[in-house]
Amino acid sequence: MRIAIVAESFLPLMNGVTHSILRVLDHLQELGDEVLVIAPSAHDGEPAAQVKGADVHRLPAVPLAGYANVRVALGGVYRVKRILAEYAPDVVHLASPFVLGWRAAQAASQLGIPTVAIYQTEVPGYAARYGVPFLENWAWNRVENIHLLATRTLAPSTFALNQLRGRGIPRVRMWRRGVDTARFSPEKRDDGWRASVAPNGERIIGYVGRLAVEKQVEDLAALAGMPNTRLVIVGDGPQRTALENALPRAVFTGFLGGGELARAVASFDLFVHPGEFETFCQTIQEAMASGVPVVATGRGGPLDLVENSRTGWLYEPGDLSAMRARVQDLMGDDAKRRAFAAAAHASVQDRTWPALCTELVQHYRDVMAAVPASPHRTSRAGASS
Repeated sequence: MRIAIVAESFLPLMNGVTHSILRVLDHLQELGDEVLVIAPSAHDGEPAAQVKGADVHRLPAVPLAGYANVRVALGGVYRVKRILAEYAPDVVHLASPFVLGWRAAQAASQLGIPTVAIYQTEVPGYAARYGVPFLENWAWNRVENIHLLATRTLAPSTFALNQLRGRGIPRVRMWRRGVDTARFSPEKRDDGWRASVAPNGERIIGYVGRLAVEKQVEDLAALAGMPNTRLVIVGDGPQRTALENALPRAVFTGFLGGGELARAVASFDLFVHPGEFETFCQTIQEAMASGVPVVATGRGGPLDLVENSRTGWLYEPGDLSAMRARVQDLMGDDAKRRAFAAAAHASVQDRTWPALCTELVQHYRDVMAAVPASPHRTSRAGASS
């Protein structure tokens, strides 16, 4: 197969979108498929590179106001259309499309190339959090237009699936996210690391994610003063300074990756995620794979991931007293917390990235079969991987 992945964000920025793309690239490289990634540049004039066997075509980009490490690609539909026409992919994968992805959706439609659009970020929901609620309807119009053009849309959770279908978007299917159960494992728990962040033997309440407005990390202030606990915040972002001021007793580790992240997550006693705009929430799944129970808001992706009274607790969005009560319930009962932890670990063992990427490749094949071959697609469009 010959695949073009249009990435709304990509390396060096690490987030849920980039993480998913990298796992997909691993799988496609193993299959021997040819892949082109089209992404915003990290720096103007940055040359094309290769990542996991895929060529990367960088488009000039500018920083997003107030979020300097997020870059928005410049240019119009014609530029993307020219790249796609030259590359002639069998299918275009739109990764969390919104700005660059909207141009790519139009370009692929004009060229007759089938598209698989991955709905991964609830951008319209961010509008009120960023103080611009009047942009929410415009953002939803953009999302709807992209997914109406797509040959198939893949949603990561039941909530997201119903949300899109409720807005009249057709051809939506479920495609969840995988988790690396070798990397994220209870075996990575490290007493030395625990002592470094909780030197008095406190139980550790952890959060992992971007320190940005939409993640609502400031809600964790509701856990202040809970006896014999230490709050540990893993991640970085534009809200870090404000959060350090709002949560003065919390430990902020900054960004962790690779084995450092796996060790930290497995060393938590409880994982808490207060964000209300998670279409999936990969960090919850990584915590569960690490044998850590979860308390999360009862909206979006966590509804599928967390089973109340078995793998963790969900609370009503905005009800921070309920969040505190759920955390107290598990932090004050070691036997219950261990039972929840074992159930959480068991619940994600079949959600491997190879299995999920095999599903994705089948979605590619389905849309290729549904769209008649155009002059811009290669003669290999019907070939299997």
